[in-house]
Amino acid sequence: MPTIHILGMTCQHCVVAVEEALGRVDGVTDVEVDLDSGMASYSEEKRVDLAEVRRAVEEAGYKVA
Repeated sequence: MPTIHILGMTCQHCVVAVEEALGRVDGVTDVEVDLDSGMASYSEEKRVDLAEVRRAVEEAGYKVA
């Protein structure tokens, strides 16, 4: 399960926004976001380009560390 560190999340709304953004990436299935650690994990049904994941997170208003 790939894991990324996300900067800028401060509340549960942020968690939902990141979950939704990652969930829209083609090939991403299960998404888990932990506000306290700032980490997001996701499952892939097919290989997902990290650049696409980064773009989705940044378009939602956050940064991938």
